[in-house]
Formats: sequence, structure tokens, C-alpha cells
Amino acid sequence: MAEKHKSHIVSERVSELPHSIFSKLVGFMGKGVISLGPGEPDFATPQHIAKAAKKAIDEGYTHYPPTSGYPDLLEALAKKLKRANGIDVDDPQKRICVTCGSTESLLLSMISAVDPTEAVLIPDPGFIAYGPMLEMVDAEPVPYPLSDSSGFQIDTDAMRKLIKPKTVGIVLNTPSNPTGTVLTRSVLEEIADIAVDNNLMIISDEAYEDFVFNGKKHVSIGSFNGMEDYVVTNFSFSKSYAMAGWRVGYAVGPAEFMETMSKDHLYTAIAAPSVSQRAALAAVTGPQKCVQDMAKEYEKRRDFMLKRLDEISCLEVKVKPEGAFYVFPRINSLGKMDSEKFSLWLMKEAKVITIPGSEFGSMGEGFIRLSYATDMKLIAEALDRMEKLLGSR
Repeated sequence: MAEKHKSHIVSERVSELPHSIFSKLVGFMGKGVISLGPGEPDFATPQHIAKAAKKAIDEGYTHYPPTSGYPDLLEALAKKLKRANGIDVDDPQKRICVTCGSTESLLLSMISAVDPTEAVLIPDPGFIAYGPMLEMVDAEPVPYPLSDSSGFQIDTDAMRKLIKPKTVGIVLNTPSNPTGTVLTRSVLEEIADIAVDNNLMIISDEAYEDFVFNGKKHVSIGSFNGMEDYVVTNFSFSKSYAMAGWRVGYAVGPAEFMETMSKDHLYTAIAAPSVSQRAALAAVTGPQKCVQDMAKEYEKRRDFMLKRLDEISCLEVKVKPEGAFYVFPRINSLGKMDSEKFSLWLMKEAKVITIPGSEFGSMGEGFIRLSYATDMKLIAEALDRMEKLLGSR
């Protein structure tokens, strides 16, 4: 009998990627449902940015742009990086690449830095895409555990023990999705030492750089002396300027690395959309009050959400978020119900969408993520429903 051949309709690489509960929760969206799940601002893109895009269309910005980005945008980004992040960019044309959001820049960073079978350390809990991105390039994601007992800060001694001969990189995320943690300068300095000692590439995800609270300061590891050859830093316009649908982000790194990344970009999306790049130029060179206003509103919502969660039974916030727009409470006193069952139960009984912590890694089990990138009235109503279901303290 002839040997039965494996079906090649779907690649093994893709078929083994983890399934997400997001699609299941989105399926519940309907009348009366309040979502505390979104990972994008609820604000509209500021008017001066939208007007710049309309003007760009009228001026004929409808053709392929340069693969790395328009020269004037690259120059403007270099000035922003110096001013806001302390990152010196001597040649913007060679060291910056504008991408289709920071999700693409992260994937391109991994494609450019990692070969099959090599390993990269990723945060757990962490952004759900890091592991699958590495698996898509046949690399091994190695989680480094983060615990609320240590404020979700990185244990650098434990990190060192995870490094093996095949380890080539570390993914960092500050401020963090889903925990809202802002990594301290001292922790980042220790990680910089680890990278240099082991010749590792740091892939730094700083999408939430403008949303930092409690007087904390966002620090870019790429600004440290001696780190220019070890760090590729990824930024997004999606969060800071409420431009999630425009799909524009950028990365900055060593010239040789960014040359490779731009080449890879040519074979994925060719370039970030022309109109989005003109809008991005208006965003980075225009008034920044819109960013500051959004940050103030997020901090106000965060404080309200934390106060209300303190009054609700079964949920405990041991680590108050210092950045991004998420709260990551621990689930207590619900027997054998895991985080996914708990989120689905909240959806069914209270019509409130939350994201189970297990979506963000094994260390996220026992938590749920609540987003305050939602109108204050809806946040208040959602928490009222949760308190009615879960009880008060």
C-alpha cells in the first residue's frame, strides 16, 4: 500500500501556532456588552494629523514610498529620538526604518536577528505576539518569568540562568502589556550588561512610551552608552497618537542591522503606507498637547479603576500599573476556575469582556487584563456589573 502523504494545505509551522481567545470574545460583542479588552486608544486621531493625510492625498502621495521611509520623516524621527529617548541617530537614512506598525517592526527585528533553532528570551506574562513571531521564523521563544511578588520587574539573576549557547536575543517591553510595569533604569542597566557579556541583541518594544504615570520616567535602553550595537528599539504611532488603524511604526538600531531589516521590509510590505507616513510626519512635528491630554485622561481612568477594584471581591491588584493602559488583577477565591473560564463567565453573566491572563503566557494564569482605553462611563458601568456579580469587600 502506498504511504499516505501529509497534507500540505497548511504548513506545520503555522498550524502549531497557539490559538487565541480573542476571536471567541469578539464573537460575543453585541448590544449591552461592554469591552474592557481593547489594546488600542478609544480616542479619535487628532485633527491636525487627519488633515495632513487628506492634504497628502490631494498632493499625490498615493505611490510607493521609499522602503525605509520618506527622508523628511526619518529626519524628524531622529530629532524625536534624541529629544524624547536620548538615542543619537547619526544617519537617519541608515539607522531608522518606518514600518506597518510596531508589530511589523518587531517581526522584522526577529527575522533580521534570529536564525532557525536559535533562542530568544521573552517576557511571561508578555504581549501575545512575541512567542508566535519567533515560532514563525523557526526559532525558540524562552519565557523569563515575571511575578507580581516582585512588582513584575525582571529578575536579572534568573535571566542569566536561562541563557544557553543558542540564545541570541532578549525581548523587552516597557511600559508593559499586560502588566503596565515600567522597567527601572537599574534593571535595564543590568540587562545591558547581560547583553554585552553574552553578545545578545535586545529587541525593545516601547509602544507605550508616552503613557507613564506616578512621576515615573520611561527609559530607552538604546540610549545607554555602548549599547548602540546591541539594541533595536521599536516604536508605534498607534498608541501615542491614536493611530492604530493607520498602521505605522518605526525601528531604530545599528546601521548594518537596519540595512538588513529594510531589505526584509522590501519583501514583506515594501514600505509603510504613503499617506500614513505623511500623517506620521504631522504627528511627530506637530503639537504634542494631544498626547499629553490622552495621558492625563488615562491616568485619571487608571486611578478610578484601581479604586473600584479595591471594592470588588475576588480581584486583587498587588502591583499598580505605572504605564500603558491596563490593569492586571489577580483572581482570588473562585475555586478551580482558570482565567479563561473566568473571563468567559464574566462575559456570559455580566456582559463585560476582559482578557484572560493565560493569553499572555503561563505566568499570566490566575490573572485577567482590564483595559482603561475605554470611555469612563463605560468603565464605571462595567465595574458596577462586576461588583454585582462578584460581590464587594
